[in-house]
Amino acid sequence: MFSKKTVKVKNIFIGGGHDIVIQSMTNTDTLDISSTINQINSLYELGAQLIRVSVRSLEDIDSFRIICASSKVPLCADIHFDYRVAVESIKAGASKIRLNPGNIGAEWKVREVVNAAREYGVPIRIGVNSGSIKKEFSHLERYKALAESCLEELNILESMEFGEVVLSLKSSDAIETYNANLYVVGKVDYPMHLGVTEAGVWEDSIILSSAGIGSLLFNKIGDTIRVSISGDPLQEIIAAKKILTLLGYLKGPRVIACPTCARTQIDVAELAEKVKLMTADIHQEITIAVMGCVVNGPGEAKDADIAVAGSGGAGVIFVGGKIVKKVERSNLEKELMDEIQKMIYGR
Repeated sequence: MFSKKTVKVKNIFIGGGHDIVIQSMTNTDTLDISSTINQINSLYELGAQLIRVSVRSLEDIDSFRIICASSKVPLCADIHFDYRVAVESIKAGASKIRLNPGNIGAEWKVREVVNAAREYGVPIRIGVNSGSIKKEFSHLERYKALAESCLEELNILESMEFGEVVLSLKSSDAIETYNANLYVVGKVDYPMHLGVTEAGVWEDSIILSSAGIGSLLFNKIGDTIRVSISGDPLQEIIAAKKILTLLGYLKGPRVIACPTCARTQIDVAELAEKVKLMTADIHQEITIAVMGCVVNGPGEAKDADIAVAGSGGAGVIFVGGKIVKKVERSNLEKELMDEIQKMIYGR
């Protein structure tokens, strides 16, 4: 979103002021074509715009070719060590490849990959993580070592006059990730892929990713993101969309709900969850506030498109900051949902 340079990945634009691109990665066996295609389709339908697939060896190429031909979304081939796998992945239909030029080996091998990428119009993502830190930088602070390792990898591609590059610096430490990315964007201008790697299971990943990704976005750094979660990759798309929506980088609903206290007059958590489910599939900006009492309710209602506040045995519904009706608690959910429907769909 904030890089001046734009990199085109098939029909997707990364950087240059374009919207932040949401990514994920398959965890199926690439040789299992049907399972991999099914997972790609599920990720795409949920909102993934770019999906990475491991191409582990030349044995995976035939399967990967079929997967690319069947995919509705651009695929990034994840490559390690073997330059032949990178070249053949490009020929098989990869829209992008991810590698570390330094672990490909001799310069001529990297050049073979670059020549293929240039011929087929395929950009390269330089992916560097904590395990990619080069020995010559090991004396530096870890974030600097990570950043300098990335910049050295970039120098290899730039020396071959290849500039269709996306940079990715990830650590399992959110602060280290933040500092490394900040260091690199101070020196070069390439689209940045954000994420905190090995972030763990759902709750841990959400906290680490929100801190690491969010802090960078607030500093105008980041053009594409992946929220790394152990397990089902569909959760990564849900989390990424939610982070981007709540931070204001993606159009969608925002449900504000008070933390509740002894003054609470309605079941805030239950009603807020129902509102979230009802609005999950819409792609327009709307803020809905669910407040437990009239102490904070009117104040929050002024900034929300639609709001409800508990009041005795009833509830007060606000639209555009103004009270439109007071309803019994038994009818509160229906009346609130009716008002949301009116605003979203005009009915």
